[in-house]
Amino acid sequence: MEPERDKNNNRFWTGVLTGAAAAVLILGGVWGAGRILDFGDGDFTSENVSEADVEEKLDQLEGLIEDYYLYEDEVDKDALIEGIYTGYAGALGDPYTEYYDEEETKALQESTSGEFSGIGATMSQDAETGVITVVNVYKGSPAEKAGILEGDILSGVDGRSTDGQDLENVVSWIKGEQGTEVSVVVVRDGEEVEMTAVRDIIEVQTVEYEMKAGQVGYISVSEFDSVTYDQFKTALEDLEASGMEGLVIDLRSNPGGNLSTVTDMLKLLLPEGTIVSTKDKYGNTEEITCDGTHEFTKPLAVLVNQYSASASEIFCGAVQDYGTGTIVGTTTYGKGVVQQLLDLGDGTCLKLTIAEYYTPSGRSINGTGVTPDVEVEYEYNAQDPEADNQLDRALEIVQDQIEGTK
Repeated sequence: MEPERDKNNNRFWTGVLTGAAAAVLILGGVWGAGRILDFGDGDFTSENVSEADVEEKLDQLEGLIEDYYLYEDEVDKDALIEGIYTGYAGALGDPYTEYYDEEETKALQESTSGEFSGIGATMSQDAETGVITVVNVYKGSPAEKAGILEGDILSGVDGRSTDGQDLENVVSWIKGEQGTEVSVVVVRDGEEVEMTAVRDIIEVQTVEYEMKAGQVGYISVSEFDSVTYDQFKTALEDLEASGMEGLVIDLRSNPGGNLSTVTDMLKLLLPEGTIVSTKDKYGNTEEITCDGTHEFTKPLAVLVNQYSASASEIFCGAVQDYGTGTIVGTTTYGKGVVQQLLDLGDGTCLKLTIAEYYTPSGRSINGTGVTPDVEVEYEYNAQDPEADNQLDRALEIVQDQIEGTK
């Protein structure tokens, strides 16, 4: 089970700034694989401060806390130590470099894989009332087998009430070891219904697709997790089998994800050549290429907005450079740097910015983003909240190109 994320805001900030989503693994599966670093003998010296000075000051702080801090009995020594590591990484001033403790590292690994052990239902919490509602039930999931329905209001989990609880906390109750049972109480039509679900490995649905009018395919990609490539490939194949004549790929509010995932997806679309290249602090460059055997030659548009970041920008930047499709929407976020997850050997990790990436033409988009070929600001329609003028424009562009080829 996972909480529903706001399409235009929450998912982006979670993925790009806090690192809880897949964006933190932008380099995790390619250049960083198998790299071993030694963190055993850290050098704390600087021009003005020696390692002994640092240790002395920490001892001084500890002594003052023990002697004078009002709530000294409540001090968590482990938390203080973890705080040193967090502050050390944070002092770099880089919003993408972060230290993850053991619990955070486990959560990060789960989120970037696109798989978790739960019951397979998405829930949303009302900001004012705190009511938690089931908004989606995965097909064939433990939730569906247990009888949980979309629209059910969650009132209890394993004998604990959801009243006054944050959604993330309730979701943590529902997740658990594969094969174990969880009791869920929901309110349906004014009556409480109790059901038992058996937890299983759930694959997050990061890709949604359908055929729009005029045989224009539509694929929405919410993030680039490990599971996303197969989902994207299936979507392409199904739409092709249904007679697709053009395609719109929606990357709006996609915060990024695994580099290997996005480059593998681009190999299903691009001609022969470079997909993306990187340069590290030493000037070393590496590149990922495409052999062009699966080049997509039908009309294509890619939708982006200001919350499309990282791997999303690798995707649309490559499509734009090759002229494979039309980029539609608003200028992207501008995260053109690469992070590496570094295992610290004790269940914790450091997410560190190690390189800058470049589009096939050699462009750096860091701090500037990708400017769309056709700029379209989103306009909310109060009379029709489901209306989407950006998508409408993208579909129109693809349809016009289809007509132009006939």
